[in-house]
Amino acid sequence: MASKIIFSGIQPSGTLHIGNYLGALKQWVELQENNTAYFCIVDLHAITVPYDVERLPEHILNAAAAYLAAGVDPNKSTIFVQSHVPAHAELAWLLGTTTPQGELGRMTQYKDKSTKQKESGTLGLFAYPVLQAADILLYQTNIVPVGEDQKQHIELTRDIAKRFNNKFGEVFTIPEAYINGSPDRLASPKPSAQAGRIMSLTDPTRKMSKSDEVKSYIALTDAPDIIRQKIMSAVTETEPVFSFEKSGPAVKNLLTIYQAFSGEDEAIIEQKFSGAGYKEFKMALADAINLELTPLKERFEAIRANQNALSRTLEQGKDKARHVATQTLEAAKAAMGIA
Repeated sequence: MASKIIFSGIQPSGTLHIGNYLGALKQWVELQENNTAYFCIVDLHAITVPYDVERLPEHILNAAAAYLAAGVDPNKSTIFVQSHVPAHAELAWLLGTTTPQGELGRMTQYKDKSTKQKESGTLGLFAYPVLQAADILLYQTNIVPVGEDQKQHIELTRDIAKRFNNKFGEVFTIPEAYINGSPDRLASPKPSAQAGRIMSLTDPTRKMSKSDEVKSYIALTDAPDIIRQKIMSAVTETEPVFSFEKSGPAVKNLLTIYQAFSGEDEAIIEQKFSGAGYKEFKMALADAINLELTPLKERFEAIRANQNALSRTLEQGKDKARHVATQTLEAAKAAMGIA
């Protein structure tokens, strides 16, 4: 199977949580094997909504440390900060000149965020998907591992690339979304299926988010007793029915998290907790999470404590990313007649 080029990224908008870990980081570790992988800390995306200016540099380094602690290997993957590679912003402008406003206005995430921000919504928020397209296309990406909620953005990226290629000549590779695993197209050991969408512990109708109240998510840096407290206080249904099909959204979310950390099949989990109460299940869930996250937290703290080494890793990643991104940017500019 031919090697593929992989690109993905996470916003440094706060502490990374188990949704980021199960939905992205664990999958990245598998995908970096035998493929060319670029994993970005997308700080330019993070500033499209209100953010803490003083804490952003800290969040960037924390995200980098979390990547490494989870097993993303700088000897196998290129790890870098988006704003350190100017080609991202420059290509976004070029692509923006060929992207109709109507396509951007239909993006679900823009509608959601702009509704919350009302009159304070910015051009950056509106043009967010074009920057995301530039992120992906700069590296001639074949595969973009994303959650189901990002599928619309990848479809727009494909449309942007096709439109550019048709108008100016073949410059960009047309990428594919990689949702819940598509191992037949990858030169790697068969990846484990991506965990189902991880929802808030306090509101199972909403995706787990690091911008919500602290008790609604489990941070990768939470201490074991904090993790146990959050799990024990997580919302549930009236009756303790542990079924991946029949349980309500709150319990199904907890079951999904348990399966992701335990690695057990659905039938085994349902049989194990048949007739159990919430306390018994939640204690087992907290144990499963802590078993995996405790050593990760220790690795994170050791990596984060050596800030010089962490900065060198990002510097090396910047150089590698710039080399590739600049080539693509220059090809796009030449095709547009502005080289």
